[in-house]
Amino acid sequence: MSFTLAIVGRPNVGKSTLFNRLVGKRLALVDDQPGVTRDLREGPARLADLRFTVIDTAGLEEATDDSLQGRMRRLTERAVDMADICLFMIDARTGVTPTDEVFAEILRKRADHVVLAANKAEGAAADAGVIEAYSLGLGEPIRLSAEHGEGLTDLYAALQPVADALEEAAARDAPVTDVDLDEDAEADNGEVPAITPEKPLQVAVIGRPNAGKSTLINQILGEDRLLTGPEAGITRDAISLRVDWADVPMRIFDTAGMRKRAKVQEKLEKLSVSDGLRAVKFAEVVVILLDAAIPFEQQDLRIADLASREGRAVVVAVNKWDIETEKQNKLKELKEAFERLLPQLKGAPLVTVSAKTGRGLDRLHAAILKAHDVWNRRVPTAALNRWLTDMVGAHPPPAPQGKRIKLRYMTQAKTRPPGFVVMCSHPDKMPESYTRYLVNGLRLDFDMPGTPIRLTFRGQGDKNPYKGRKKAAPSKLRKHLQGRRD
Repeated sequence: MSFTLAIVGRPNVGKSTLFNRLVGKRLALVDDQPGVTRDLREGPARLADLRFTVIDTAGLEEATDDSLQGRMRRLTERAVDMADICLFMIDARTGVTPTDEVFAEILRKRADHVVLAANKAEGAAADAGVIEAYSLGLGEPIRLSAEHGEGLTDLYAALQPVADALEEAAARDAPVTDVDLDEDAEADNGEVPAITPEKPLQVAVIGRPNAGKSTLINQILGEDRLLTGPEAGITRDAISLRVDWADVPMRIFDTAGMRKRAKVQEKLEKLSVSDGLRAVKFAEVVVILLDAAIPFEQQDLRIADLASREGRAVVVAVNKWDIETEKQNKLKELKEAFERLLPQLKGAPLVTVSAKTGRGLDRLHAAILKAHDVWNRRVPTAALNRWLTDMVGAHPPPAPQGKRIKLRYMTQAKTRPPGFVVMCSHPDKMPESYTRYLVNGLRLDFDMPGTPIRLTFRGQGDKNPYKGRKKAAPSKLRKHLQGRRD
């Protein structure tokens, strides 16, 4: 049985470092300054033969109001309620603080199973802090070094009996039902056919700070899963969340707001932006979220161009539509600006939404599915070559230095995004204007609006491995056989 482990503790005790070690990759941002983690981040973890879900949480703060720290604390308390086991971490070098004592009391009341860990415990300097941890009344502390991977065996020993107890309890509570097996399948190999979950559609939501990305995703999830508020730049690292949105499995990435490069000075913000760029590369569909009050700012255009260059399917969503008064005029202006400023995304879906009220989410859902379908579109080779003949007949390619470029045939080399190869003479002399002519024709005639299209020109000899080689001298055996024939 799989269980859920929430790592909790004061800021900067090493929770994200341990999270990264348990999931086996650098998913969470790590920095020396406290309070880097703000949202809940989940990941599949492995420790020897234990398989479980681990949750990285924001540092527990004493604030209980509606400030940013207070909202972070409530989100962490929610993780405590969700988890089967809480791993309470303290800093062994600092020792037990009054804040640790407050939260130890909270965990005793709210959590069913608590494991105490004294992190940063390498060396003799941590001995006093490890001994002091006994005073929290949570049992024997595990001596850990998340940075160096020390103490994981002891962590396994602490988690194993709790995992076994949870499995036994689940087995007792599981209802016993009769299962009708398909006779043919059972007779074939004696096993029940496995049910594999459908691969979720990967969607990244990107945009400038305070555009409403986290609020939008919370609205899609139907719960306050991500930290939100009026402050710009609350989200710091890319958080992925699994959801069945209108019966379609999706994994949605919430990313940090992207500012102009000149304004990104702090190391932590640079890490946040890099994390967001990584999410774009892993996504299939990128939703670019704009603020209706200030749409198509320079940074919005850069973000859209980034998604296009990465070859992702793109949907442009304009948020905060609920507070727009002149909706018809505003929508007309948005469409005109979109066509003028982002010609590389011509025909991409443009939808208006309100992350606050949920209006327009059905249109956004439909736009994401359509963009994904176009991104995966494949055109038969015969249809492509008939189309190419018509395009060349309507507008022949240029004739540099008096030699007309001949387009011989065309095929689709890939999807995701659609990529096409045209075999021709003098591919290096093909002007950019003619490439745009063909790409725009592909969009229009094969119904591929908005998606990036890759069009490559190759010469007839580009794939010939023997082109340019000297003819090999005949071997002695070939000379002998040739002589006998003569």
